[in-house]
Amino acid sequence: TPLNTRPASPYTLNPPVDSDGLSWPSVGARKRLESTEEEARERELKIADAVKTILTELGEDVNREGLLETPERYARAMLFFTKGYEDNIKDVIKRAVFEEDHDEMVIVKDIEIYSLCEHHLVPFFGKVHIGYIPNKKVLGLSKLARLAEMYSRRFQVQERLTKQIAMALSDILKPRGVAVVIEATHMCMVSRGVQKTGSSTSTSCMLGCFRNQQKTREEFLTLLSRK
Repeated sequence: TPLNTRPASPYTLNPPVDSDGLSWPSVGARKRLESTEEEARERELKIADAVKTILTELGEDVNREGLLETPERYARAMLFFTKGYEDNIKDVIKRAVFEEDHDEMVIVKDIEIYSLCEHHLVPFFGKVHIGYIPNKKVLGLSKLARLAEMYSRRFQVQERLTKQIAMALSDILKPRGVAVVIEATHMCMVSRGVQKTGSSTSTSCMLGCFRNQQKTREEFLTLLSRK
């Protein structure tokens, strides 16, 4: 095409939660989740060996003192940074959905997130603001933060992360509406490329009445701006 666009993965065509509780799992998520201790250790060593190759090709000496254990540390770090693939949404939510006669807006602001940009494998980090209007059901407030954590601990783009949080919450609660806003700083933009320090990126996803009713959307955005 004239703009050299490429098709995106149609993850939104799939339900937010699979029958076994995984949410939009990666190709190897189940294999990773079901690994024995020996298989998990073998995976860690394979990652470490790949890191040694990278360091060598960058001109470093992998046998010098400062780098001796770096490949293994990096492997463990990457497995932690992507642990969200293994999270079962049923374990995340547990029994925190409650019947409640509340039909006004619920907002949790300033949930800190740390994720990895899938284009350069460098961090982006910021804050998530989540709002919803219940339809006879509410979710324990800490679970909103856990949802954000689960999806951020994957290789991501901010636009997808925003939508995944909103769609999952909508699927779990069936509320009248869901709104998610993320404000983040991307190291791939700040520390490389155009090197625009101080820049931030804002994304939003509005579902239900937040999308269809301007007054509801404006109320949410006004409440976000209040300190």
